Amino acid sequence: GIGRAVTEAVLAEGWTAIAVDLSADALARCRGEISDAGDRLICEELDVADEAAVAALIDGLETSGNALTGVVNSAGTGADIPALGTTAETFRKLLWVNLVGSFVVAREAARHMAERRRGSIINIASVSGMVGNTGRVAYGASKGGILSATKVMAVEWANLGIRVNAISPGPIETPLVTRVHTAAARQAWHERVPSHRYGTPEEVAGAAMFLLDESKSSYVTGHTLVVDGGMTVAGLMHSND
Repeated sequence: GIGRAVTEAVLAEGWTAIAVDLSADALARCRGEISDAGDRLICEELDVADEAAVAALIDGLETSGNALTGVVNSAGTGADIPALGTTAETFRKLLWVNLVGSFVVAREAARHMAERRRGSIINIASVSGMVGNTGRVAYGASKGGILSATKVMAVEWANLGIRVNAISPGPIETPLVTRVHTAAARQAWHERVPSHRYGTPEEVAGAAMFLLDESKSSYVTGHTLVVDGGMTVAGLMHSND
């Protein structure tokens, strides 16, 4: 959902978008539904947890004339399991995909961006990496790791002309969330979020576009832009009814 919205926003700006996904079927749907983009939409199948494949893809894009100026790391997986029921296997899987995968993509892109001394990398984290949401011990740890890694990469790569920022969405109405959030879960989120609604993928994409566009955010790096309807800053709330 978020990756698709960012792809559409990038294309709407007149830029070339490189859409990457684990699912060939998802890429085919994307290509078919955004057919008017023509050559400005490049679709590539990739498992971000495969380090060699990530390096090969990014190297190939560079040599084919599709040099990366921006990257949005939105690939990820989740789990809603109490800590006592979370296996080490589940924990490792989420860390490997969400954290290690995002790092590898960022690192490989940065190798090339450094040669041009220009680039913006955005890591999609989560409010679950900032607060103690129940059932998110593995997911929250992976997203919290992304927030820390973002700061380190931002500091290390600033003198290379590369900006690294993070976006922490709250509850976003993606296709996955639509399938897995129960009525009880939705009520809990609505009560916790001051805006009393889920966000949209397009609202996250808007934040990403700001951070990608160096004409708007050239002096912003190491920052976490929270897109959560006020959830993480909320204290005592009274009903508006």
